Amino acid sequence: MRIALVLEYNGQGYCGWQKQLQHASIQTQLESALSRIACSPVHVVAAGRTDAGVHALYQVVHFDTHVQRPLSAWVRGTNAWLPGDISVLSASRVNLDFHARFSAIERTYLYHLLSRPARPGACQGKVGWIHDRLDLEKMRAAAKMLMGTHDFSAFRSSECQAKSPVRQLTKLEINCQGHFFIFEFRANAFLHHMVRNILGSLVYVGKGKYPPEWIQMLLKQRDRKFAAPTFSPDGLYLAGVRYDSKWNLPFCETVDPLAALHGF
Repeated sequence: MRIALVLEYNGQGYCGWQKQLQHASIQTQLESALSRIACSPVHVVAAGRTDAGVHALYQVVHFDTHVQRPLSAWVRGTNAWLPGDISVLSASRVNLDFHARFSAIERTYLYHLLSRPARPGACQGKVGWIHDRLDLEKMRAAAKMLMGTHDFSAFRSSECQAKSPVRQLTKLEINCQGHFFIFEFRANAFLHHMVRNILGSLVYVGKGKYPPEWIQMLLKQRDRKFAAPTFSPDGLYLAGVRYDSKWNLPFCETVDPLAALHGF
């Protein structure tokens, strides 16, 4: 049978989702816990491979197993063997043709950015930080130029293995609450480091280094070397993965960005 899990985690202290030799990863921790419940080795596939330090509020994985366990065992039992910064939220039986990555229709990321002279203390590791003041309206104007279907080569990591740099960005909203800027990205799929590379360039616009039109120029140049450096992973959250309703997975509710920030 195939089981789909929804989980959340705090990415601090991990090398990222994907397991690596001699480094702690989310995948390693989850597979170890699931294998204890199954009493046999379990391999999981994720909707997205988050990088080191990146968090998740709604990550989806699937795995295959021959053992019979109640769905509650895949939740509460697995959580009993997981460290406190990783939690399985739900478990569902799905058809064997479901795939956590390839069946996904859309993904949503949030980025929390603290803009103030003093670095974060209580939220350290959960927010990005910049000491400069940022112009919200200039960043919003730049963000509009990224909406739609584009070749995002300017915001693609050199290590990206995607066959095509073309993606459809359906949402890029920026809001501000006090010293916090909240960026919400939604697309059919993302390139490696795409969100953090776009964010770095939006910050350049926000602090006045370039005008909003610079973003449009980057899209046309399709060259990573002209865009801003990759921004910190600290404030990045995989916040949702959407699937066709036929899979009957738990609905991914809209996340309140600040509630998510303080929820850990």
